Amino acid sequence: MKILITGGCGFIGCNAADGFRARGHDVTVLDNLSRPGTGQNLEWLHTLGPLEFVRGDIRDRDAIDRLVRVAGFDVILHLAGQVAVTTSVIDPRTDFETNALGTLNVLEAVRRHSPRTIVLYASTNKVYGHLAHQDIVEEATRYALTKFADGVSEEQPLDFHSPYGCSKGAADQYVVDYARIFGLRTVTFRQSCIYGPRQLGLEDQGWVAWFIFAHLLARPATIYGTGKQVRDVLFVDDLVDCYAAAVERIDRVSGMTFNIGGGPRHTQSLLEFLDYLGRLSGRRVTCGFADWRPGDQHVYVSNVDKARTWLDWEPTVGVKDGVERLYRWVEQNSTLLGQAIGPR
Repeated sequence: MKILITGGCGFIGCNAADGFRARGHDVTVLDNLSRPGTGQNLEWLHTLGPLEFVRGDIRDRDAIDRLVRVAGFDVILHLAGQVAVTTSVIDPRTDFETNALGTLNVLEAVRRHSPRTIVLYASTNKVYGHLAHQDIVEEATRYALTKFADGVSEEQPLDFHSPYGCSKGAADQYVVDYARIFGLRTVTFRQSCIYGPRQLGLEDQGWVAWFIFAHLLARPATIYGTGKQVRDVLFVDDLVDCYAAAVERIDRVSGMTFNIGGGPRHTQSLLEFLDYLGRLSGRRVTCGFADWRPGDQHVYVSNVDKARTWLDWEPTVGVKDGVERLYRWVEQNSTLLGQAIGPR
């Protein structure tokens, strides 16, 4: 198949490009190379074999329209977007134009020129908001939801918090509705915390990688809140397997949404993660503390039962194994990371 990956030089995008190419598909990556590390990821992709790269921006409606019309892609994996809550609070307009309008540009190009193209969209658990109305208990090293032993399901009402939550939520619902109203073959993934090699981000997004970077490269790091906030974490290889499963089963799952993360068996609080990181490195992790940031969730854990049922998919990489794999990758790529994230 011919596959277009928007945001294909980002962390998830370059891993997905590698994964789909390894499965024998013809991959094109679209990226504006604006985020730190994307240039390095593109260089890495070129070392793996033939790859078509298009430098472009999903906000450019005419460019997206032309690309979809001419290329005739079988699948578009739409990952491009503004990825940080903090950035959305500072600049809501750019956040909206990138996440909401950019996604509409992709959908409209498909609707008008290639309506059989499969569209996979990377949404976020932030569409469920704070979950503040749920009962949260504070334990020694973590917060816990008392009513969601199996995690938050797709039946949870949407409750957008922060400009980022609003822009991603609007895009999420457009993707769902374009399947319903126009018959497009779309699947929406409300993703939790994805981590793994080539995650070259900063503290505003990709916290697992950021704290490893900061610890190994002696950069200052800050815990916002108490450190007891909990997420279900998912290794990126498992996520790429999930995307592939949706493509294989598109006739069954078109129009569906899936909560995708590590699920209840793969959760970590920040404090628990930092303790494990210290044991990996053999030295204590030191961090500063600051107030909670806007839009932060105390607890989010995905219920992945729907994905297990419909996609025959579930996470396979355990937290300790996945974190150690990322830790070893960071150890081996300290020079690259220094270039990507800049000076102290």
